[in-house]
Amino acid sequence: MSEERGVRGVKSAARTVALLELLAARGEQPSRLDELAEELGVPRSSMYQLLQTLVDCGWVRTDATGSLYGIGIRALLTGTGYLDGDRRIRAVRPYLDEASDALGETIHMARLDGADVVYLATRESHEYLRTISRVGRRVPAHAGALGKALLAERTDDELDMRLGPLTALTENTRTDRAALLADLAQVRERGYSIDREETVTGIAGFGFALRYDTPATDAISCSVPVARLTRDHEARIVSVMREVRARIEDHLPPVPGTPDWR
Repeated sequence: MSEERGVRGVKSAARTVALLELLAARGEQPSRLDELAEELGVPRSSMYQLLQTLVDCGWVRTDATGSLYGIGIRALLTGTGYLDGDRRIRAVRPYLDEASDALGETIHMARLDGADVVYLATRESHEYLRTISRVGRRVPAHAGALGKALLAERTDDELDMRLGPLTALTENTRTDRAALLADLAQVRERGYSIDREETVTGIAGFGFALRYDTPATDAISCSVPVARLTRDHEARIVSVMREVRARIEDHLPPVPGTPDWR
């Protein structure tokens, strides 16, 4: 990316970011020095020095033996700063509350990031256990309602440049490009996306792109267990979420002078 802008990348900075992303992706699974060095193709001595620097700064944590490493609390503080500093996330949150109260289901907001969507806010249903809705979680865009709602805002040619291999999260995930494009064409015609157990077995989702950007980068969705998704309930979900989307878009027109974060 930096080379495309005519700026030469800083190797140490890229290495640091790659390490933090790897530790974050591993979550609760601790990592050893040798594993990290091998995964990132970095000499063991260089990796050790980098880890110690990040431990001292709070970006990486280590156990009492100094042999296991995980993501540190500074990463949480930075992520919280991102959420608190985004006016759109702040503005959408009350509408998520309204949708959750009206439907009694789990409501999400997510943002497109490359070939994935990242969850930015969630209102959980009290009716069933949490699935993949943790804020900060990444999910392949082709596999769920949020991602498909946003992919449908782009042309097929644009999707060729964005999408990589179509991996399967469940047996219902569309991994054939032609089948995915046909589904996205239906999303454009319908005005919202449907995920029928494509991300999580037993869970359906309905996604709605927020068109205060062109093309849209944010979306909201409603998730519901398929075991109690009747035809009437589905119709109500679509009706409520359409109304919520319209109100969000009316409330959040483009504001002159604000940064166009990309």
